[in-house]
Amino acid sequence: MKKLSLSITMIMMLLFSLSTMQAQELRNSSGNSTGKIDSDGTIRNGSGNSVGKVDSGGTVRNSSGNSIGKIDSDGTIRNGSGNSIGKVDSDGTVRNSSGNSIGKIDSDGTVRNSSGNSIGSAKGVSKGAAAVVFFFFSF
Repeated sequence: MKKLSLSITMIMMLLFSLSTMQAQELRNSSGNSTGKIDSDGTIRNGSGNSVGKVDSGGTVRNSSGNSIGKIDSDGTIRNGSGNSIGKVDSDGTVRNSSGNSIGKIDSDGTVRNSSGNSIGSAKGVSKGAAAVVFFFFSF
């Protein structure tokens, strides 16, 4: 009985791990994978190479580990100098530094441009991290 319980536990852990990995994939509007964000915040390109990171404090780092920006707890996105370059509202609306809407991240992870057209998806990724990847920083 212990072996059965252990086996079931291991299978459940594996399935959870696989679903978590898939849930954090970044996809373009055609549905093709363009990268992913690992559970530790590492941003990976479509080839799986690390190109940056969003750490637990919201600091955005490039592949060299240098700070290039920050996501504040209120959704404000800042550049490396600390200047506000945009914001993600609680409803997912992405705004530039002038307050104009430049896109939206729907609750299902669909990323839309200012015209409402889908430009990709970021399922299982925070709205701030999705905005960083799709709208504010080039990785």
